[in-house]
Amino acid sequence: MTDAARLLLDRHGDAVRADVALILGSGLGALADAVEDAVATPFADLPGFPVSTVTGHAGRLVVGTLAGRRVAVLQGRAHVYEGITGAPLTAGVRTVAALGVRTLLATNAAGSLRPEVPPGRLMLLTDHINMMGINPLTGPNDDALGPRFVGLGDAYDAELRTHLQATATAAGVPLAEGVYLAVSGPSFETPAEIRAFRTLGADAVGMSTVPEVIVARHAGLRVGAISAITNLAEGMSDTALSHEQTLASAVDGARALQTLLTAALPDLP
Repeated sequence: MTDAARLLLDRHGDAVRADVALILGSGLGALADAVEDAVATPFADLPGFPVSTVTGHAGRLVVGTLAGRRVAVLQGRAHVYEGITGAPLTAGVRTVAALGVRTLLATNAAGSLRPEVPPGRLMLLTDHINMMGINPLTGPNDDALGPRFVGLGDAYDAELRTHLQATATAAGVPLAEGVYLAVSGPSFETPAEIRAFRTLGADAVGMSTVPEVIVARHAGLRVGAISAITNLAEGMSDTALSHEQTLASAVDGARALQTLLTAALPDLP
C-alpha cells in the first residue's frame, strides 16, 4: 500500500474506497466536478505525488460517486517532460489500486494522424507504441505490487472496449478506434516524425498515458483509454500547434467524453 493510500484511508476510511478510476487529461478535468459526496485531496497533500506544473491539470484526487459508481478521479497527471520519472510518475495509479480500484479509464488530449478523425472527436485506444524512452517498471521489482515481467498483448481490455463502443453508439457520440503513440515531449513532433509514426501504424500521438497503462497492467487492473482529439498532427494542417490551442480545442472533446463516460459507468463490466 502506498503512503498516500494509507493517509487517505486513515483520514476518511471507506469514503475513499472505489472500484473504478478515471484519469482526466489536459483540459478534460471538468468531469470531476460532477462527482457526488466527493472527498477531494490536492496532489500536494499526498506523499509521493508530484505536483503538475502544466496548465489544464488541477492536480486533485477526487473520490465519490459518479453515475452510481464509486470512482476515484485523478484530475490531472504528471508528465515525463516535467522531469518526473520513476514511482512519482505513476503514483496516482498505485494509490487508486490500493484503494480498491480494479478498472482504470484513462483519458488524454492527443493529435490525430488521420484526417477523418478531426479535432473535437474521440478515439478509443486499441493499442499503443511507446516512444517515450522510459518504462515505469525499470528498476527493482516489488513482487507485492505485480510480476517482474508484464505482458501487454491485452493492455486495452477488449470487453471494456466493446462496452464503450456500444455506449457511444447509443449516446450518439462518434468514437473512432486507433493506436496511440506516446512521446516524451514537451516539443511537438516534426512533420517527418509524424510521417514515420504513421508508417509505424499510429493513429494518434500524445505525451502521456502509456506509463499509467503499463503500471495499471502490472497491478492487475483492467484498462480502457480514450483520446480527445485536439488537433491534426504537425504537417497535416496550417494551424500552428501550442498548448493553449490544445486546451481550447479540448472543450468539445471534454463534453463528448463526459457524455460517454457518465453513460458507460453504470453498466461498466
